[in-house]
Amino acid sequence: MPELTWRNRWLQRAGDGMRRHARVIRVVQWCVVLFYASLLVIPVLLPLPDSQARMLDNLTLFAQFLFWGLWWPFVLLSIVLFGRLWCGVLCPEGSLSEWASQYGKGMGVPRWVRWGGWPTLAFCLTTLYGQLISVYDYPQAALLILGGSTVAAVAVGLLFARGKRIWCRYLCPVSGVFALLARLAPVHFHVDEQRWVKNAAPRLPPPNCAPLLDIRRLRGASDCHACGRCSGQRGAVQLIARSSNQEILQSTAQSVSAWDVRLLLFGVIGLAMGAFQWTVSPWFIAFKQTLAQWLVEHDHLWALEDNAPWWLLTHYPQLNDSFSWLDGFSIIAYLGLSSLVLGTALMIFMRLAARLAGDRALFWPMALTLTPLGGAGLFLGLSATTVKLLRYEGLLLEWVQPARAWLLLAALGWSLLLGWKRLNRERLALPRRIAAGACLSLASGLIGCGWWLQFWGWA
Repeated sequence: MPELTWRNRWLQRAGDGMRRHARVIRVVQWCVVLFYASLLVIPVLLPLPDSQARMLDNLTLFAQFLFWGLWWPFVLLSIVLFGRLWCGVLCPEGSLSEWASQYGKGMGVPRWVRWGGWPTLAFCLTTLYGQLISVYDYPQAALLILGGSTVAAVAVGLLFARGKRIWCRYLCPVSGVFALLARLAPVHFHVDEQRWVKNAAPRLPPPNCAPLLDIRRLRGASDCHACGRCSGQRGAVQLIARSSNQEILQSTAQSVSAWDVRLLLFGVIGLAMGAFQWTVSPWFIAFKQTLAQWLVEHDHLWALEDNAPWWLLTHYPQLNDSFSWLDGFSIIAYLGLSSLVLGTALMIFMRLAARLAGDRALFWPMALTLTPLGGAGLFLGLSATTVKLLRYEGLLLEWVQPARAWLLLAALGWSLLLGWKRLNRERLALPRRIAAGACLSLASGLIGCGWWLQFWGWA
């Protein structure tokens, strides 16, 4: 096992405490479930706030701030800091899915459920649909998407594998994102396989690993839900500190899923940037105006109507906020092009870096070095809602732009550092390292440029 420094001893006690106090964790989980349900359901029962409403005197706006302004941005931050502790201890969907599975049919998990592309596909479709119905702005839209996801999680629990979290392991729309970000966590449950084999008996009762992981062969934090149920098992499982760079630097082509890389390049970076950008992008406006002119010239005026139902396109005429069919098409096209163009460009740069390094298989682990930029982009985009809501309350928040700049520069430097260290592990000749490093710099710079446009270039 790793050397037990004072920090690791404290973490080990914390991990063992999570196992001993499992009942307390269950109580906390149900409290989170009730709070989550309140934030989703209660605002739907209330009238939509008018333009004069404020957060402190309107429950709908206050719930919106708690949910989108605090909850989701800081859930992402918690994954980077503590691994998937959110998944194992606090996630309401995971808790409900596991609870439902105890009373379900307990069927085996079919092969189609275990397809590795579901988290990527679910993230992309959920992101796109959320933009079409303005999920950040209206409680009905939030209930439809997040409530629908929760109902699906319960349904999956009722069908498959008693006492497990099949939804979380294979189908959750954010499980792939969390798996990427958890690789950066400075703590994780470390498993010493040799010690596991030696300590056959006596031992604690076998833990229930809800996401169905092979604990003995567990490596890293990307799949582990950090629930603490296996802490201390056979004296081989401990919560310890580690370098935040460790898991990415030690990754190989065999240990990295192709879907993880696709999700990072085309989803977390490409699609998410388009989703956060389109409302302020002059390119989007120019594209939509060009299409509108063509539609008018060809007498296709139906596309300019805003008669779609709210669950298909944003439709709140009482607030003068309704999307036309043209708006919907333009959003889909802009987000799709953002994902395709930016993701493909990044893939080309990373493949070129791997080829210049002399090993094409290096593409997969090298692509993961962009994870800090991907995570920072998600946080910047989600926290933009936080800033918007606080400015509606009259707060100036003059420190926000410098803070965004520092976060973006820090993520840019972190990704470049990871890439350079990963190249150094290959012990390449200096010219090869410089050439491959230049490709990494171009890829990182492209992402940085995209966020610069949103917060400074188009501001």
